[in-house]
Amino acid sequence: MSYANPPASAHRIDDGAHVEGAVHVHAVSPRLLLTVFGCLLVLTVVTVAITKVPLGAFAIWAALGIAVIKATLVLLYFMHLRWDTPFNAIIFVSALLFVAIFISATIGDSNEYKVNYLPPPGSEIQAPQ
Repeated sequence: MSYANPPASAHRIDDGAHVEGAVHVHAVSPRLLLTVFGCLLVLTVVTVAITKVPLGAFAIWAALGIAVIKATLVLLYFMHLRWDTPFNAIIFVSALLFVAIFISATIGDSNEYKVNYLPPPGSEIQAPQ
């Protein structure tokens, strides 16, 4: 079924019941969208600004945290997840949880092998003579 020209019955207003296959339009005010856009711009500036602050090992977590917040704003408002079924929100939160687990496992594992790592001989950068 193509939604390029949906049938007139798809735009029917009903009592809030979900009709499978029907087109559901979410009218979002321009003010809300511009507010979210402004938040995304501010978070982008914050991301760039934290590169100038010496945070040490916390820098990557701060950058990842801001990225997650920005992705959540885009998914909620620009992709209309806020007005979608709760099942899709559960899938989104589960995906974030698994990404966090995988990143944590990778970072934890990288600290284990660096202890035994010996660089190959001759791998040092030598200045031209």
